[in-house]
Amino acid sequence: MSVKRVQMPLVCHGHTRPIVELEYTPVTPDGYFLASASKDGQPMLRNGDTGDWIGTFQGHKGAVWSCKLNDPGMLGATGSADFSARLWDALTGDVRHVWPHKHIVRTVDFAHDCRRVATGGHEKLLRIYNVDKPDADPFVFPEAAGKIRCVAWSKSDDLLLTSDLDLPNVTVWDLRQSKAVRTLETGGVVTSIEVSEDGRHVTTADGTHVRIWDGANLNPVKSFKTPYTVESASYCAERGKWAAGGNDMWVHLYDYASGEELDVNKGHHGPVHCVRFAPGGATYASGSEDGTIRIWQTDFHVGPSAGSTGAAPNNSSVVGPPPAGGSEARERPSYGNSKLPQQSNGSAHHIHQPAPDLQKDFPSLG
Repeated sequence: MSVKRVQMPLVCHGHTRPIVELEYTPVTPDGYFLASASKDGQPMLRNGDTGDWIGTFQGHKGAVWSCKLNDPGMLGATGSADFSARLWDALTGDVRHVWPHKHIVRTVDFAHDCRRVATGGHEKLLRIYNVDKPDADPFVFPEAAGKIRCVAWSKSDDLLLTSDLDLPNVTVWDLRQSKAVRTLETGGVVTSIEVSEDGRHVTTADGTHVRIWDGANLNPVKSFKTPYTVESASYCAERGKWAAGGNDMWVHLYDYASGEELDVNKGHHGPVHCVRFAPGGATYASGSEDGTIRIWQTDFHVGPSAGSTGAAPNNSSVVGPPPAGGSEARERPSYGNSKLPQQSNGSAHHIHQPAPDLQKDFPSLG
């Protein structure tokens, strides 16, 4: 009688409240990185290959709903329930600028030219900030139909895709025309938008559906229906697979061509809010209500010989920040001085300082 193999992922601790967003950078000269946003108000940066903690962007006073890095991994942007978005130096952890808003900021995203940051949230306004001139007034699109939940730039940086917190569909905004120009119809509220690194595919999740769109013309290509409510989905064209997570607390892997479920990964102790493939697709990460990030092997289902460079090992491994006051913080290669003192004015601490041991929850306004 055969015994079913059970995948044991890398488990990344450090957050103390639900993880609401994950995002990988493309491969950089220093490898690739994983950013995470959490309701604990402490967005974190990790080595994308190993899951090792690099640092924590400290300074927000409320839940952080979104955390993104630019493509080279040099700058970070965050959006928070404290009514602000922030621009960070990802090498030092210092805050470069604070962009005040009048309500909760639910989503941020860097343009691929690394010169602009888009923000959106409960004000129903999509703003574009200039990274080179952060003090300048942002460009603001006309008011959206609802509170903005997700934003993503097209590969060309001419278009932005947004979804609303309580309304279905994806809105397409054109920077050249300074207005919304198109609606991508979905059956439910879109909780996740992913534009592939090469710009050829857009993946969305709404209700029990995962939809793949052509990145060039934004026409629908394929739709998959699941027996559970999907909160996040990610598609890896190189591997011909897509992954999804949602309210059943499991992380699912599927074959793109057939729609067949290839793997069901169990281990989270709450709904899965975010799923993303690493560059190249050897692994994919999930973030959950339980406050953990788990990194899974894409080819685990085909047998033990299918391992590839960068894949998580079969035996479970736990990684996380070093203990408070410890000296084991993993440094980003050749990045500056890890001995910078902590700031005392509420701004960001140096990114290589140990992650805090939070004793109480930050207030969440959204």
